[in-house]
Amino acid sequence: MRRFLDKLYLVSGGVAAVFMVGVLVAVVMSIATRQMGVHIGGLDAYAGYSMAAAGFLALAHTFKSGEHIRVTLLLSALPAKGRLRLDLLALLIACAITANLCWFSGKLVLDSLSFNDISTGDDGTPLWIPQIAMAVGTLIFFIAVVDETIRRMRGIPEAAHREEKHYE
Repeated sequence: MRRFLDKLYLVSGGVAAVFMVGVLVAVVMSIATRQMGVHIGGLDAYAGYSMAAAGFLALAHTFKSGEHIRVTLLLSALPAKGRLRLDLLALLIACAITANLCWFSGKLVLDSLSFNDISTGDDGTPLWIPQIAMAVGTLIFFIAVVDETIRRMRGIPEAAHREEKHYE
């Protein structure tokens, strides 16, 4: 199971990187076609969809890599047992928040599908299509937070954060 989850987070991060390239391609195409006097409708919207997909799909990989911003000033001042308790409390709160985000992201996709919502821009894209990346990204992020919470409850120490590695 560990290998599967680690692979899931890695693949999610890789797909996020592909969407970042999509942002680049859409923006460069938009600039180039404007210079040539050609209008391709929806390029700005697709850049935005790609950026949102990249952001949401990168959440789990970033979290599991220890790259999310974390204020460790209070944690470092506590004894080991207090640090663990505060960390678990924060992770449990994060579980509740990410579960909520995951639920409402999925509901948004279903609502957009049932109401036949389409983009108001030139592209006319059914909105449930780009919203899928948000729902999938939040689901994988929720899994990652629950995974980390379970690991910490079992006494498995967290991976060292990169910002802390620089000073050790």
